[in-house]
Amino acid sequence: MKRPLLFLFLCVPFMSVAQDLTGIWRGHFVQSGTMSVIEKLYGVEDRYKFEVQLDQRDKYFKGVTYSYKTTVFYGKASCKGTVNNGSGKVLLNEMEIVEVRMAQGSDACIMFLQLTYTRNGEEEFMEGTYTSMNIRDSSNCGRGTVFLRKVPTSDFYKEPFLVRREEEAALKKKTPPAVVKTNPNPPAKKPATTSTDNSTTKKPTTQPNTNTTAKTTTKKPDVKPPVKKPDTAPDKDVAKSNPNNTVVKPAKVDSVKAPEKKITTAPTPKVLANRQNELVKTIVVGSTEVTVDLYDNGTIDNDTVSVYLDKKLVVSKQRLTERAITVKLKLDENNDYHELVMVAENLGEIPPNTSLMVVKAGDKQYEVRITSNEQKNAVVIFKYEKPG
Repeated sequence: MKRPLLFLFLCVPFMSVAQDLTGIWRGHFVQSGTMSVIEKLYGVEDRYKFEVQLDQRDKYFKGVTYSYKTTVFYGKASCKGTVNNGSGKVLLNEMEIVEVRMAQGSDACIMFLQLTYTRNGEEEFMEGTYTSMNIRDSSNCGRGTVFLRKVPTSDFYKEPFLVRREEEAALKKKTPPAVVKTNPNPPAKKPATTSTDNSTTKKPTTQPNTNTTAKTTTKKPDVKPPVKKPDTAPDKDVAKSNPNNTVVKPAKVDSVKAPEKKITTAPTPKVLANRQNELVKTIVVGSTEVTVDLYDNGTIDNDTVSVYLDKKLVVSKQRLTERAITVKLKLDENNDYHELVMVAENLGEIPPNTSLMVVKAGDKQYEVRITSNEQKNAVVIFKYEKPG
């Protein structure tokens, strides 16, 4: 039986005028009526991963959708929609498929969604239903349910329109309405100085003049020339002692420190400088010897990675498989910090690039699941603490 591949186009509800749906939403959708007998028997849903990135302006929004599931399919589509501020409902339609990878014998479909927005504390959700249409012959591709949650990061990369929105928000914060505060102050001060100060300034002007003359006469005996003489005397003594004692020492200290600072700088590889480096996990170990094994996480789909340890290339463009790629670390009290960076050289057959890291330190073992792509590197930090 041939299953259609779906590209979801999000319909997002809107609960209030102030609510902004701009951002990244990730979750899943489930197609109704396509579960096999085994799936129904064991209660397993035919679930597909789904990510939506939206840019809302007033009651309209546009964006992109990502639909993906293991080796079955992957697709990206453009989308747009509208928000009803009164009812809190959102209609989202996928418009055009941008990229697609699918199994043979499958058709690509676009989706039309009707969702409802809810908020629980700091968490934001959208859920509802969808219908779909085959782009080849406009036939019905089925229907199902959708669940999405607002998240800070993407499984792929942040779209350019989201980067621009963040820049716009940053500019608004940097330009406070300072002009409004200064405008009411000058008119309040001017009448106070023009009306009353003219009459009062003449009276005190004569009084401070007499006071200042009295003060100047008293200051002159206080500031005596002999105060300057002791200042010059010790200067001569210091000048005499400098050539004998400390003239050579400061020159030696400066010449030694300068080259030490230049040596400590290490070049950063371009792939680390040009991509976003996202911290995945910090692992604190009590053993000086640490072994890191890297595997493909799940289906082997030709994911290829490079590994940098403290900005030095230790694994170059190796394919992830069921056999481990091993990296060994040496830690001690003098060298207790190491930074390991996973760089995706490609996205494999199923984006994004995923891997499983198994860390062995003494009698302890840790597992870290890592996701990286061509815009974002994954960083794992190892920290040594001597056992107490």
